[in-house]
Amino acid sequence: MLTIRHLGIPVLGVVGILMLASDVDARITKIQITTKESPTFGGYSWPGVGQYEKIVGKAFGEVDPADPKNSIIVDILLAPRNANGRVEYSFDFYILKPIDLTKGAHKVMYEPPNRGRKTWAALGRVSSGGNDPGSITNPTELANSFLMPRGYTMVWSGWDFSAGADNSDYVSTMTFPIAKNRDGSSITGPAYEYIVAQGMSYELNYPAATLDQSKATLTHRVKLNDTPQGIPASGWKYNADGTAVSLLPAGTSFTAGDIYEFSYTAKDPTVNGLGFAAIRDWNAYLKYETKDAAGNVNPLAGDVTRIYTEISSQPGRMLNDFRNLGFNQAENGRKVFDGMMQWIAAGDGINMNYRFSQPGRTERNRQDHLYVEGVFPFANVSTTDPLTGKTGSRYDRCTATNTCPLGMEIYSANEYWVKAASLLHTDPTGTRDLPDSPFTRNYFISSHQHGTGNATAKGACQQFQNPLDSAPVQRALFIALDEWSTKGTLPPASQVPSLSDGTLVPANATGFPTIPGVMNNGLKTTRYLFNYGPNFYATGIPTINPPVITPPYQDNRANGAIYPSFVPKTDSDGNDVAGLRLPDVTVPLATYTGWALRGGAQAGDGCEGSGQYIPFAKTKAERMASGDPRLSIEERYPRFSAYYDAVKKAIDDMVARRVMLREDAQRNLDRLVQAGKATGVIKEIPTTASQ
Repeated sequence: MLTIRHLGIPVLGVVGILMLASDVDARITKIQITTKESPTFGGYSWPGVGQYEKIVGKAFGEVDPADPKNSIIVDILLAPRNANGRVEYSFDFYILKPIDLTKGAHKVMYEPPNRGRKTWAALGRVSSGGNDPGSITNPTELANSFLMPRGYTMVWSGWDFSAGADNSDYVSTMTFPIAKNRDGSSITGPAYEYIVAQGMSYELNYPAATLDQSKATLTHRVKLNDTPQGIPASGWKYNADGTAVSLLPAGTSFTAGDIYEFSYTAKDPTVNGLGFAAIRDWNAYLKYETKDAAGNVNPLAGDVTRIYTEISSQPGRMLNDFRNLGFNQAENGRKVFDGMMQWIAAGDGINMNYRFSQPGRTERNRQDHLYVEGVFPFANVSTTDPLTGKTGSRYDRCTATNTCPLGMEIYSANEYWVKAASLLHTDPTGTRDLPDSPFTRNYFISSHQHGTGNATAKGACQQFQNPLDSAPVQRALFIALDEWSTKGTLPPASQVPSLSDGTLVPANATGFPTIPGVMNNGLKTTRYLFNYGPNFYATGIPTINPPVITPPYQDNRANGAIYPSFVPKTDSDGNDVAGLRLPDVTVPLATYTGWALRGGAQAGDGCEGSGQYIPFAKTKAERMASGDPRLSIEERYPRFSAYYDAVKKAIDDMVARRVMLREDAQRNLDRLVQAGKATGVIKEIPTTASQ
């Protein structure tokens, strides 16, 4: 007996278990529903759609390791097998669906969670609910939401080793098998931990194969380009089972923000590439299967006509590899995802389908920079790698099987500075722009940071964070993706900086102005071809980990061959010239950047995913006194009507170009009008301000 929630009231009852038939194409073998709440959202009902219900549980699956669709998974042949010769896995799932599916859209928004957590709120136009969105009960918020009034079913499921094993609070986890040698002994190999967090102890991603400290190395440095200093064995220790390390003497904390690197021999790698198969098989089940041998039906049986992904950051890099490795072809040979809407993933992959991989890592200027992430092919059209001679694109495998999803690649300026995003739309020699893939469009959100920052907080950075919010663009492009898939309506044209028109430039040639109090050292991540040992890029098994690095880290050919990458050119205000400009950038009150630099002991190093918000001086006198070259607000907008009209024109233009929905236009106009008033120097209120 388990508890089923109904309108928030615990009711005892038997929970259904859905078991699939033993058909060779059915890889989800059992679905166990642990919570069903019908209706959810506090019983709120949307016109024409009705009420929603929440279905939560665990799914169990298996794959044939010999199937070519699965054999690409690193270490799959060394995973334990069941009596049928299959490799098993399980994961958590969470579904929100119309109770009456006939009133729904017959379409799914699927989000592979970011480190186990849901990040759909910006797209969904909701601000509460957290990891349990069905708990949202505010009627105003629900009425204003984006997906539910349109009848979308929303699905999440676990896939990620870095999400851990604790699935409380609706965290989506996955259970992976451990690969073993054929004689049953533990697999061992080089592993690497990059430690920047404060604390008395650091938990390793994989247990140490030996507690012999002479087989491991711990180093420390303050800045990225400092020479790492070795910490002697007397300065650190393992815990009793080799799953964590700590500094000595006891009670010594890792210094927050400093860089510690731990290289050691690990054991018992999990088969993390099974996460790709779990996503493939779960969505194929929801889309194509009907019922199990006992007659229990798929909760979405016969309803799903389209599945579109929605992500933020890490899961998008995973889906880049998912598509590249051929996982959009289901076991039955059919297409899994019809469209992928990627946000802040750009052209990178994920540290996942490798031995001793760590999918939670993400490279930035001084963070996690030696993990496998940016690997050729970078682009969605075919190019030739000048360093290896290989030719290919991320769409090769799905093109061969006619299972390619359409794609909206949406990304920020931060991805150019910290993830070499230009390689998504330039060739790897850095000499020419690439055409669009017939399956994808690229949208650079000008001057945006990685996500949306807090304009009143600096964190570890020198300047306030960048508050630009791409959510209205994401919603418009989600609709455009659907219309492209269902009606064949071409989406808005790609908008990216280019080499040909001079809007994509080297990091030292952006034209960024000299602003008082703002440091600009041109720091940009270098995309290397790292050496992880012989045959690594063919097998996914490193024999060198981490790669050998010689300071300085950036642009040092001693650290490996370099793929040229570029960044957006700016205007005289420091805002990016090319790309899709939000109205905040078209009619600016500040400079917004996708890059930022650290303050404190690490001053001058990169501030990871953060950007900058650098307000204009309010008056000409203030600007002249400080030496700021940027025009003041009063010089730009001598009358409120001039500011108001420019903002309204910028918003109307976005609506006309289908990169903002009409339903988002008024709230953005109201927001920017208030921002203008808040400056205190744009005071004339036009008669149209109440429109």
